[in-house]
Amino acid sequence: MISASARLLRLVSLLVTRPLWTCGELADRMAVTERTVRRDIAKLRDLGYAVESDPGPWGGYRLRAGARVPPLILDDEEALAVTVGLREAALSGALGGDQAALSALLKLRQVLPQRIADRLGEMDAAFVHTPRSDEPQITPGMLLELAVACRQGERARLSYRDWEGRTTVRDVDPYRLVHTGRRWYFVARDVEQGQWRTFRADRVDRLQPTGHLVALIDPPDPALLVSRSVATGPYPLSATIRLKVSMDQALRLIPSTVGTHRPEGPDATIVDIGGPDADGLARYLLSLATPLQVLSPKAVRQALLRRTQELFEDNAKGQPQ
Repeated sequence: MISASARLLRLVSLLVTRPLWTCGELADRMAVTERTVRRDIAKLRDLGYAVESDPGPWGGYRLRAGARVPPLILDDEEALAVTVGLREAALSGALGGDQAALSALLKLRQVLPQRIADRLGEMDAAFVHTPRSDEPQITPGMLLELAVACRQGERARLSYRDWEGRTTVRDVDPYRLVHTGRRWYFVARDVEQGQWRTFRADRVDRLQPTGHLVALIDPPDPALLVSRSVATGPYPLSATIRLKVSMDQALRLIPSTVGTHRPEGPDATIVDIGGPDADGLARYLLSLATPLQVLSPKAVRQALLRRTQELFEDNAKGQPQ
């Protein structure tokens, strides 16, 4: 049996993941009796957590946003310091697990006192991040707004700029945020098109909830969807190749941000990759300096053969006198 302190921490963790829990649901998740849940809820209230309850068979418990930080856990300065640290970790990926940092940040901000939330907003407005030259800029506020939309399961109206700067407005069903190591992507279902899409988070101008709750049916693997979109989406031509190496070796040769991979046995990997044209793809494939086979399209295979033949003929002539 877990200790009372560990049980209280588990209870808080559950309360912040959903807007409402029944007593029975909490008891089942924590493997305790409903009487124990009610007793632990009372302890949380004594510690300063603003846990609200609705009476009746369909009622339940919720953790009110903006509640005072419980005493003897974090004072105002500590809460602000932890929040800023988590925000920087989520934006930079400095800790490796930026998704965990973002999740922790969302949970903490739900219970921040208004005075601390106001100070954090002032800091967001004053801070200027200097990204690397190949990184897009995204404000912490927008990143959190997108993450909250993914957690709430509510349809939203998205204002989005494409790579040419054109703005479109569409209804989407938010699902996940994916970080590739270089930038954030917002994965959502385009309601009108009925398709799952990826959106560069730094190109999102506005996301407005509609109040319409949705249940996502058979959602995709968000990381795989983003990987495919990044690898082939922006390019007019894509090719499928077979590398005679394992999946791990293939990922070292062609990163997941460049191609999408699937194993073909222990010693071969199929990779889909995009490029500007057949000749450009042929040049990239030659630069890999590893045995490979172009499965499709024919134009890329012919371009690779032509460049290989030219390279062979140039070297067959021998050294100039």
